[in-house]
Amino acid sequence: MPLAHPLPEKVVELIAYRFRVIGEPTRIRLLELLREGELSVQELVERTGATQQNVSKHLGVLLHAGIVGRRKQGVCVYYRIADATVFDICELVCGSLEQQFNALGMELQEAVS
Repeated sequence: MPLAHPLPEKVVELIAYRFRVIGEPTRIRLLELLREGELSVQELVERTGATQQNVSKHLGVLLHAGIVGRRKQGVCVYYRIADATVFDICELVCGSLEQQFNALGMELQEAVS
C-alpha cells in the first residue's frame, strides 16, 4: 500500500529508527549470518569474534525492532530472521553502491585515457 507524501512525522521517525537499527556494522554481520538459518548466541559469538555481551546487545536491538526472533532451548538462546524484508533493503543498497562504483570506475578510466 503506497504511503501518502510527504510522509507523516511519525512514519519518518519509524523509518529513521529502522535505518539506525540496521546501520551498524556488527548488526549487518549478524543478519548476514542469520540469513543462513537459526543460530545460537554462542555460534554467533564464535563466527563474529565479538564478545558474548556485544553480540547479545546487538541481538537485543534487532529483536526489539522486530527484525529477528528468538527461542530458548535449555540454557541456549537461538535467533532467526523474523523480517526478511531487511535483506531487500540491503540488496537495494548493494545495487546502488555497485552502480556508483561502476560509474566512478568509468570516470577514472576516462580521466586517465
